[in-house]
Amino acid sequence: MTQIDQREIREAIQAGEAALRSLERAMEKMGSAKNWGIFDMMGGGLFSSLFKHSKIDRASADIEEAKRQLAVFKRELEDVSISEDFSVGIGDGLRFIDTFLDNVFADVVVQSRINSAIERLDKVSGQVRGILTKLYSLLSETA
Repeated sequence: MTQIDQREIREAIQAGEAALRSLERAMEKMGSAKNWGIFDMMGGGLFSSLFKHSKIDRASADIEEAKRQLAVFKRELEDVSISEDFSVGIGDGLRFIDTFLDNVFADVVVQSRINSAIERLDKVSGQVRGILTKLYSLLSETA
């Protein structure tokens, strides 16, 4: 491979590592939201709902950043002839029901969405890690 190919691989690695850091931050905050959600389902009340949604909001900001980083990673991967699709998100629309009706049904539905988001984040993180492993392997082959 040429110097340009090595540069493209390094750029893809940097983009992938940045995306992975964003995904990990989002997973950490969603994990905290999950813990608050468990407390909320056990009768935590309005304040636990508010704390839970605060954590979800922070995770949402990290997920948006991860989406931006994943888009950059995807473009960089095209430069090294690797194609991959990434899909992350947590869904919206349950804050009003959960906070103001504050019943077990709403808590369970929100907790299910949190768990699904964590699973998707974990899946995408695994994809990114797998691709990074391939990229590091390609880089070592060209050295």
